[in-house]
Amino acid sequence: MSDIQRLRLPEDDPTFGGNKVFDLFKYAPAVRANGLVFIAGQVGIRPDGSIPDTAEEQIRVAFNRLGAILKHEGLDFGDLVEIVSYHVDIDNQLTAFREIKDEFITKDFPAWTILGVASLARNTLLVEIKAVAAARQR
Repeated sequence: MSDIQRLRLPEDDPTFGGNKVFDLFKYAPAVRANGLVFIAGQVGIRPDGSIPDTAEEQIRVAFNRLGAILKHEGLDFGDLVEIVSYHVDIDNQLTAFREIKDEFITKDFPAWTILGVASLARNTLLVEIKAVAAARQR
């Protein structure tokens, strides 16, 4: 039987502002199981619930959120083994996404799947990033 641990954020978390959205939609920001950490899709929503107007800003916020979850799990971007990025307007976002991704992931590159989608959870969201990381021993 595997040991499964679900991440619960501190209620004063500066990146997420707590667990309100996770509780409302009944999911965990990350789940640690069988040596891997599965990270829920991260989007460009600020802690106050506002959404940046540009894809570039949303991408940066999404990577910051991904980094915050990795940090809560005692990990960093070098521990990623896979990312999947979802793009509402892939033709106009991919260059910016690659440039911003390269600021956060500088070596030990994970597998990457790029998908174009019709929409995301809110109609103003343009990009989402889900990830899997290799867990470290605690």
